[in-house]
Amino acid sequence: MEPSYGQIVTTSAASQIADQLQQAIMDGRLKVDERLPTEEELAAQFGVSRPTVREALKRLAARHLIRSRRGPTGGTFVTGPSPEELATSLGTSVTLLVATGGVSLEEMATARLEMEAVCCRLAAQNRTEAHLSALEAEIALQRTASLSDQDFCASDVRFHRTIVDAAGNALLRFLMNAVVEALMPVSNMIIFRVRDRKEIVAHHETLLAALRDRDGEAAVTALGGLVRYIRAQYEKAEEARKAARP
Repeated sequence: MEPSYGQIVTTSAASQIADQLQQAIMDGRLKVDERLPTEEELAAQFGVSRPTVREALKRLAARHLIRSRRGPTGGTFVTGPSPEELATSLGTSVTLLVATGGVSLEEMATARLEMEAVCCRLAAQNRTEAHLSALEAEIALQRTASLSDQDFCASDVRFHRTIVDAAGNALLRFLMNAVVEALMPVSNMIIFRVRDRKEIVAHHETLLAALRDRDGEAAVTALGGLVRYIRAQYEKAEEARKAARP
């Protein structure tokens, strides 16, 4: 059965068509891998021109909700965005939110502590030797004096991404993308001039030891110490910024 759609207001027809098709996908009236009607058929259904339908389909393609295939069996098909694509989109949105001042440094630190604490507890239960080895490798790299700031920051992100992976929860992994892949690089960019790498590494070692012992509460305590240190570096960075003003 073809899904039915509401009446279209022509001033924003393409946007409304895209939104209605997206809603049909979200509520299951249009299913993944289902072929959409042709542009001509959609134009007739919605009472608009083919260019308007084409623009609506472009919007859906940008949202990774449809794909096109050429050939005799080609057409436009419903697709579902991959978790990686959704996570990237979430991370980008959070980065923009921070960049425009929609999130404060204190909010960043609090969100990280509360969300990653859950991951620490689960990682203590579910971590494997492979996770521990990956964490050890990042700490060894972070001890390298010649490591550039950029590479140290990248290793820092990988270290905490491994903890999230060790938690073994797909939804948490998706949600934590906003923290690990978006907030942490921003945080590192703010504090890299005032932080002490050895202090960061010491916190990482304490956190690793807790995970090795499968002690979730000790891991959360170690994370709390790291976040307190980062909060202090935020303050130092802000003081340095103010002092540099003419």
